[in-house]
Amino acid sequence: MNVSLAQDLAKSSNRYETQIERRVTRTVMVGDISIGSDHPVRVQSMINEDTLDVEGATAGIRRLHEEGCEIVRLTVPSLAHAKAVGEIRKNLKETYQQVPLVADVHHNGMKIALEVVKHVDKVRINPGLFVFEKSDSNRTQFSTDEIKNIGGRIKENFEPLVRALKDQNKALRIGVNHGSLAERMLFAFGDTPLGMVESAMEFIRICDSLDFHNIVISMKASRAPVMLAAYRLMADTMDKEGFNYPLHLGVTEAGDGDYGRIKSTAGIATLLSEGLGDTIRVSLTEAPEKEIPVCYSILQAVGLRKTMVEYISCPSCGRTLFNLEEVVKKVREATHHLTGLDIAVMGCIVNGPGEMADADYGYVGKGPGVIALYRGREEIRKVPEENGVEALIDLIKEDGKWLDQ
Repeated sequence: MNVSLAQDLAKSSNRYETQIERRVTRTVMVGDISIGSDHPVRVQSMINEDTLDVEGATAGIRRLHEEGCEIVRLTVPSLAHAKAVGEIRKNLKETYQQVPLVADVHHNGMKIALEVVKHVDKVRINPGLFVFEKSDSNRTQFSTDEIKNIGGRIKENFEPLVRALKDQNKALRIGVNHGSLAERMLFAFGDTPLGMVESAMEFIRICDSLDFHNIVISMKASRAPVMLAAYRLMADTMDKEGFNYPLHLGVTEAGDGDYGRIKSTAGIATLLSEGLGDTIRVSLTEAPEKEIPVCYSILQAVGLRKTMVEYISCPSCGRTLFNLEEVVKKVREATHHLTGLDIAVMGCIVNGPGEMADADYGYVGKGPGVIALYRGREEIRKVPEENGVEALIDLIKEDGKWLDQ
């Protein structure tokens, strides 16, 4: 291999220059939050309080927002719920602050949508349920006339909402779910990512015909492989037809605990790493506010947002010169409130300095009972192990990067 080629390869693989190239998308405003490739990937969630419970819903929205949620969704299954959203918005303004709100509208919900659009910043509709007509028979196909008639009813029912959104400068999420595709889509395309994409495209084309473009698209499924395929195909299809709408990522019904987090990460982080995605929601069967740290952890892990300390630590081995697990815990407890720093805790000097070379600070086992502290690649001082964490904090303070809790 010639020297020039080797240098080019080395440069291309340099970890300091690795950066995700995001798919270019238009900016869509949801209240005062901007979604699109020119902006940070936004974090969303959804309250689980009944929207008719104005006080409870207000408190739920506030908890989420205080945790770092940037856009909050609430369900609106009836006209009474839609009117209650107006009270919730008023309550937020009087007792807390305005929070970008999204209304979830399903099942023939035009009257509901036209009421709630006055009180929220975005409306989410599910194409599979917007004109909801469950067949009573085991049909195997729709006739051409039936498909045309249903398409006509969709446009007729959908157009007033699109015009209201456009007049009020509000946003729309066309949110397709794998588990609730319309029957005619199932008959035409099967229970497939293609069926999901075609379901969304039908509504996108209606919006385009009405010159409405404040649109965000989601392609959610409860299995990560289906979700991945649907989003990739959705992005490709939109790009081919000249639509650059932002994507809202999520694995729906992910479950709870470690597996729910892992499944969500498998889907969301994979697409983000490919440059797809402008806003995310992790859907856990837990208190909604527990979703927010997972969202920010995903974004930080793929290098798209930095909202907390990045901890780098080795898995420990026979060369480790101190109780690594215990020290990592102490370092985390002491520094978790800081932002924008990379802190490494490494068991020994064999791989430590090299593996932590891009960290701001390093805590490395130097010898029995001795810790070496690093600023970047430079060893600053050696201290007794029992003083290691305190000395690390002092070093951060010396550099003016410490914040009191």
